[in-house]
Amino acid sequence: MVLKDKLKEDMKNALKSGDSAKRTLLGMVMASIKNKELEKRGKLIKTITDPVQLEAESQLDEQETMDVLASEVKRRRDSVSEFEKGGRPELAESERAEAEALMAYLPEQMSDDALRALVQKAISSSGATSVKDMGKVMSAVKEEIKGTADGQRVSAMVKELLK
Repeated sequence: MVLKDKLKEDMKNALKSGDSAKRTLLGMVMASIKNKELEKRGKLIKTITDPVQLEAESQLDEQETMDVLASEVKRRRDSVSEFEKGGRPELAESERAEAEALMAYLPEQMSDDALRALVQKAISSSGATSVKDMGKVMSAVKEEIKGTADGQRVSAMVKELLK
């Protein structure tokens, strides 16, 4: 099943079962996906005049949908740290629970050992020797991970191995 359809189905089931927290969370995610589609449509409207083709082209593919979902998880994780700094543990816990609920829709995260091996391979193949070459390594690794590792985790690993 396509990720977007799974999200819609789960939102409908949450509505039927009375799980308002999950329905609200998935509704926000679907709104983010719709906003991304509208943004994509705005860029395409200048080049595509056929409305049917425009509608088809403006739909997010599976990877773009996963990217939106990953950004929603990241947003919630950032909120957790901000709420903890602000002395609001109940809000931090709520955001943490939402992030965990959304993680269920993403592919399984890459282990640290697998990520380390991938980063080391990218470092050796790109010839990177210092943190200045981090961009080369990051672009090589991003192609390989495709949603299975958080960008901050990858960045930290690259910095650690380039020191």
